[in-house]
Amino acid sequence: MKKNMLILCLLLSLLTFHFFFADQGVAAGKKLLAMGSTQSSSSHYAYFVAVGKIINTYVPEVSINVVETGASVDNINRIKKGQLDLGMTTIHLQYQAYHGMGPWKDSPIKDQYVLWVYQPAPQNFVVRKDSGVKTVYDLKGKRFNPGMRGSASEKTAEAILDALGVAPDFYRGGTADTVAAIKDNRIVGYVKSGAGVRTLDASTMDIATFTPISLIGFTDNDIAKVQAKYPYLSPVTVPKGIYKDSPAYKTFAMLIGVVASKNVPEDLAYKMVKAADEHFADQVAAYPSIKGDNLPKLTLETCTVPMHPGAIKYYKELGLKIPENLIPK
Repeated sequence: MKKNMLILCLLLSLLTFHFFFADQGVAAGKKLLAMGSTQSSSSHYAYFVAVGKIINTYVPEVSINVVETGASVDNINRIKKGQLDLGMTTIHLQYQAYHGMGPWKDSPIKDQYVLWVYQPAPQNFVVRKDSGVKTVYDLKGKRFNPGMRGSASEKTAEAILDALGVAPDFYRGGTADTVAAIKDNRIVGYVKSGAGVRTLDASTMDIATFTPISLIGFTDNDIAKVQAKYPYLSPVTVPKGIYKDSPAYKTFAMLIGVVASKNVPEDLAYKMVKAADEHFADQVAAYPSIKGDNLPKLTLETCTVPMHPGAIKYYKELGLKIPENLIPK
């Protein structure tokens, strides 16, 4: 019996040895990369799972592992520590990290570069049509909600209004309270982040079923004033018809993209960006709100942070001009 047990143990050891090294052989020749995303409950997590699958399928020398994280700030810090190689970022936070602002005050992170931007989240200034508010300057002294308390939208709206010298009578609260206040005509409107430039938030459409609304745009002069004080805020154009017969208008957007450590080799970054662009339909299937986006165009028109040399190489191959501020120094 003891002899049989010994033989069995030897066989199991040999099998374990065999499969361990077989697995090592599979990994051999592949660059193993950890890609930070966000919480698995977020729709953005599904986007990154799709991106990981695309890269693993079409860039055979790379093996991507999608990691659930605390989103942008967490990803930026973990890439810096070498715990991640690439991941989700919001461009305005990446700008602050690059320039040593905000959470990274006096500790700039210069070794992370953008691969692509996949979605703008426009900050829509929405008012009741009967409020008499035609431009952002008409909000002066009026009861207005700058966004859900504590949200990035709130901070962004406050920065925009500050740069333009507009001081509304701010109403603070959550989305449900704010929507009720607009319907009751206790406040004139609010700022609500959109999921892409082609649809308004569900809460905005809820208001619109109760009372007609107007969407406030910004002039080129307004945009120049805001960016002079807050250069990390990016303008975006919302096409006409997003609400009934509304004209196209410009506003500011939080941009969501993918950033990578400079340690990711240029050739691999190039191949990953190429795969993401050429197989965009697979991303849309996982995250439908980006349908109609053009990754290279959106990236080059909105990004404010230097891009990875591999990404630059791919965009140049498409015949696109790379803005000077996007080229790493």
